[in-house]
Amino acid sequence: MARTPAFYTVHGPSLREERKGQGRSVQDVAAEARISRSYLQRLETGTRERMGAPSYIRLRTALKSTNRKLLAPPEDPPEER
Repeated sequence: MARTPAFYTVHGPSLREERKGQGRSVQDVAAEARISRSYLQRLETGTRERMGAPSYIRLRTALKSTNRKLLAPPEDPPEER
């Protein structure tokens, strides 16, 4: 059984593209996700990248989106020499 991570790392440009593609305002999405407008703006601009699980799940639900569309791609492990 998979555990829910404590934090999610979102990809700001993808988050903004998803919101704008739906023709929704920052204020509208933030209110539905029960987060502040400024927090959502900081996520979209990359000033913040990590979100706690409950906030992220509310945001993903408000956007009717998926992890694949909203999360930052996993980092590649450093190459061994």
